[in-house]
Amino acid sequence: MHERLERVWTRLLGRTLALLALATLAGALAGHAWAALAAALALVLAYTLAKLYRLHAWLLSRRQQPPPEQYGLWYELHALLRRRKRDERRRQRRLLALLATFREGAEALPDALIYLSEDFRILWFNPAATRLAGLSHPRDIGVGVTHLLRSPKVSDWLAGGAAEPLFDIPAPDDESRRLSFRLIRYGHAGRQLLIIRDISQLMRLEQVRRDFVANVSHELRTPLTVLHGYLDLLDPEDAPGLAPMLVEMRTQSLRMAQIVEDLLTLSRLEAGSAVDDDRVAMDGMLRTLRREAEALSQGRHTVEAENALPADLVGSAKELHSAFSNLVSNAVRYTPAGGRIAIHWRGHPGGGAVLEVVDTGQGIAAQHIPRITERFYRVSNSRSRDSGGTGLGLAIVKHVLALHQARLEIASEPGKGSRFACVFGPERVQPSLARAGAGTGA
Repeated sequence: MHERLERVWTRLLGRTLALLALATLAGALAGHAWAALAAALALVLAYTLAKLYRLHAWLLSRRQQPPPEQYGLWYELHALLRRRKRDERRRQRRLLALLATFREGAEALPDALIYLSEDFRILWFNPAATRLAGLSHPRDIGVGVTHLLRSPKVSDWLAGGAAEPLFDIPAPDDESRRLSFRLIRYGHAGRQLLIIRDISQLMRLEQVRRDFVANVSHELRTPLTVLHGYLDLLDPEDAPGLAPMLVEMRTQSLRMAQIVEDLLTLSRLEAGSAVDDDRVAMDGMLRTLRREAEALSQGRHTVEAENALPADLVGSAKELHSAFSNLVSNAVRYTPAGGRIAIHWRGHPGGGAVLEVVDTGQGIAAQHIPRITERFYRVSNSRSRDSGGTGLGLAIVKHVLALHQARLEIASEPGKGSRFACVFGPERVQPSLARAGAGTGA
């Protein structure tokens, strides 16, 4: 570096001296006064070049040397630049300290942090990535993450945009360890952060909870059946004073039995990882749903069903009927008398198909919609109890759709009704065997 600098300044000084010699020669030919002026200018220029050379060398020095000048304009210039260099060094030290602190914190995390480029190549990872994902430093730096995490689910998830977290993926080196994946995009250069977390303990606790709910629900079924049987033997007409209590006891015992059945259904759905691939005729499904809605409504609502898509579903007829029936019964329960319930089977703009249930009922406030599919979540304390619901219907719908690789879309506004749409992908839709036509009139 210094040798190159010496060569640059030598060339510059040589050219300057040559120009000054020419100027001096021209001045000498013109007269002694001009020669003296040219010589003075040459000395000033040479002095300035020497100062600039010393300044340049001082700026490039990595050692904290004092300014070469001790007075005058050049001293002030050196002092100003020295302060700038000192401030710059301080900023660099602070940035390095922050970087070291950040790196120490990242290395101490139990979760794996993998920094990726826009094309999913690994830029850096912490030690937890070695333990959870089997990465090795420096061997895997610059390698595509999909070449190292050889799970088809992870590859499909990344290729699909990774908008939602991915759960319950086996670790590469230990099938009993379960992982979750989350991708966070940041910055303006397409950088990405892949976070991998060990959720084995959470999955074990979730399994314990599911087993507990299933076992308790199963054990409650028999005593509830006995209680309900004895209540049926009691005739309110034989004891008019006890009639209101007997009616209420029968109602509550039936409600408890329904809660138990729904809990057992949920447990069965959570334990299942696949469903039957049967053909479900949607024309007949719509007719069944309409009859159920009319029976539950008892003439208090207008019920419509429309088949606008000549296609059937592939999946479990029992599970799909359970999900659709829950949506229809909710629409009837939460729609005031004189309202309208519409059931539509139509195509989806993104491919696939949609079964939607639209009502003109009470509607749901926006803050409740993200949690409405949770077990026993209530928009109001009395809403489900007054209508006879168990608070588990939408949770069942959500699990049934998940088993069919489908999703539930909810749109609602208080006082203007609700729209619940079950969106199925193209892989779950097949052309109908029945005569294609628009509308069943069911």
